[in-house]
Amino acid sequence: MTSAPPARLDLVKYQALGNDYLVLDLPAPLEAVVQLLPQICDRHRGVGSDGLLSFDPATFALRIFNPDSSEAEKSGSGLRIAACHAVLEHGATGRLAIATRDRVNEILVVGRRGPEVVSRLDIGPPRFEPDSCLELETPAGRVSCRAVDVGNPHCVVFGQPVTAERCRELGPLLENHPRFPNRTNVQLAEPLGRDRARVEIWERGAGYTLASGTSASAVAAALIRSGQCNSSLDVLMPGGTLHVEQLADGHLVQTGPAKRVCGISLRLDDLDGPLTEEP
Repeated sequence: MTSAPPARLDLVKYQALGNDYLVLDLPAPLEAVVQLLPQICDRHRGVGSDGLLSFDPATFALRIFNPDSSEAEKSGSGLRIAACHAVLEHGATGRLAIATRDRVNEILVVGRRGPEVVSRLDIGPPRFEPDSCLELETPAGRVSCRAVDVGNPHCVVFGQPVTAERCRELGPLLENHPRFPNRTNVQLAEPLGRDRARVEIWERGAGYTLASGTSASAVAAALIRSGQCNSSLDVLMPGGTLHVEQLADGHLVQTGPAKRVCGISLRLDDLDGPLTEEP
């Protein structure tokens, strides 16, 4: 039986290169809160966020939820935000181990400046299926892309204009393409020499976003595998730049910031609900 949400909900808002999340410390009536995420994450009628992170201070276990209430396997930005939260709110230092659905992720806290924490995150090796190079038909035209899994699924698109407009057009079509029965994250990518790449991002369950840690890692993995970029590169996203490198053991490591924005005390009865008639 699902428990009722509290009258007030205490959250902390963070952003990682513009990819913003609300963090909820456990214990909390998580299932009830997740059902309200479409209203909470709405940028015009709610608080506004790219999703919710539930964080267990006792075990450092992390769960990631999208604005449509679906649960994501992993989030690079979310993991760096969780590390920032652990440092600022729970006194963590040094090397952290934060568990997501797919693995325990090692994070090194590199430095702190006020409410901003820079961390180095090992998200593990990328996985490519034998038929990962794809040509997909969409209502917006034929698309060349590469499927890669970095703990969650990605579709890296090449040969398209790397613009927000094209990303908003192709993103939902590829996210829900029959080739991806569980849906996928989408990136429009372009190498800028051997050590830089430019990216626009459409996140599964969230839509157009300014940055994404796993998206940056997926793009880097695809470019390194195809020989278009070196094993260490900067990924330029609308929200900022994330450094990604692939180690000798194949693991992808990203280094970048996360920053606390504010604390929020949310009255849940202020959210839109069914209309009730007054007597």
